[in-house]
Amino acid sequence: MAKTPRIVIIGAGAGGLAAAVDLAGAGLNVTVLEKADEEGGKIRQVAHGDARIDAGPTVFTMRWVFESLFGDHGQDLDQAMSLSPASILARHAWTSGKRLDLYADPDASAEAIGTFAGRAEAAAYRSFVQDCRGAHDTLRDTFMAAQKPSPGSLLWRVGDLGALWRTRPFETYGERLAATFSDPALRQMFGRYATYVGSSPFKAPATLMLIAHVEQEGVWIPQGGMHAVAGAMRRLAESLGAVIRTGAAVSEIRVSGGKATGVTLATGEEIEADAVVFNGDASALAAGLLGERARGGARPVGRKARSLSAVTWCLEASTRGFPLDYHNVFFADNYEREFDSIFRERTIPDTPTVYICAQDRHTNINPQGDERLLVLINAPADGDLADAGFGDGSLEAHKALRMLEACGLELAGGLPAGQVSTPETFNRLFPGTGGALYGRANHSSMASFARPGAATSVSGLYLAGGSAHPGAGVPMATLSGRLAAERLLRDYKLAP
Repeated sequence: MAKTPRIVIIGAGAGGLAAAVDLAGAGLNVTVLEKADEEGGKIRQVAHGDARIDAGPTVFTMRWVFESLFGDHGQDLDQAMSLSPASILARHAWTSGKRLDLYADPDASAEAIGTFAGRAEAAAYRSFVQDCRGAHDTLRDTFMAAQKPSPGSLLWRVGDLGALWRTRPFETYGERLAATFSDPALRQMFGRYATYVGSSPFKAPATLMLIAHVEQEGVWIPQGGMHAVAGAMRRLAESLGAVIRTGAAVSEIRVSGGKATGVTLATGEEIEADAVVFNGDASALAAGLLGERARGGARPVGRKARSLSAVTWCLEASTRGFPLDYHNVFFADNYEREFDSIFRERTIPDTPTVYICAQDRHTNINPQGDERLLVLINAPADGDLADAGFGDGSLEAHKALRMLEACGLELAGGLPAGQVSTPETFNRLFPGTGGALYGRANHSSMASFARPGAATSVSGLYLAGGSAHPGAGVPMATLSGRLAAERLLRDYKLAP
């Protein structure tokens, strides 16, 4: 009888958990090693007194990815976790005093945009919705849910040069939005989707408009927060036989004869494996943080090619003056200047755009007293530099609070230094990244093809996570884990 292959997965983020589900479901011996005390990776929560606050991703989209993952292994997503649809995708505000909600119902959004900016802009929005749908439908199965293609093989998969051209890969997203909307506030609102993959709308290809369609397909709010998604994926993996060990930091991927043969933990424990899946940022491999012999598993990402980092605060506080919804964006007056500051000057501007996830607003529209808040501003991914200068985040807190006040929101008690995470924090949590939260920035038509695929030049070593194909975000990272498992099973001739 053939020996059951032993697979070690490093990291229990979305990609690692998805890979564990598919590999354990295929009958392999799977062990997941996670250095943190619980699963989730970037899908993390922090404790604030008795409260648990989502401190990472806050938007659950692409429900079909999770329905497929659970359904392929005989489980129903709605039985695994409780998901409630959001009727308002996000509430947007400007220092001018203007406010605009974007709705799950596109007709409601068109009506709101018409009231906000006029009938012509409402018509432009309806046209934009169709363009976004077209880009999404062209690339969903050929790029997002498929093994990493080359530009040529992507054209072959799509089979229609016109459809691929209509995804506008050689036009920046900012240029497309300027050609679509006359109102600069609408350009800002839709341009923000580029930040979902850590990029500037003024450098990213217009293809990223497909993210707008992803949200339009639905945003859900998991009961228990986004961390509940990771918990459900862990339970699914364990039900299929995977072993998940937390508090187990890996110090080295062992490579012999050009092949991954196992791992060494920080405690000195050695675990043999027939293959290793690395669910961490590929930059950690390239930097030699998992051992010199594993360096060949990825190419380094230069500092200026890194995606956005962030400064975030998790707190409980009371607010007044502005009616928060679950997702809220307070826009800076000069959006292009903001991204120029971050990506070229490597600084946070004096008036940064601020995102707030008010995590109690889904069940309580107008909570009395303190409520759980995640407050975030974008930042350069320079958390590995000795002179990055973020300190305790007090300067950034001053900038964020000033922006919120200009938009009409008062936050009682301000932003406490003890609850801040900076690019330096994120670099410690996710080594080798400088604090970049999305891998490589999508700042050219070819940037998506520069992400590594599942297989590496080291035999038996595979990649999963937001820095690998198909990209960043919880659904995409989940797809990356499934693609890593698919490639591994194919390479070992274990695929059905």
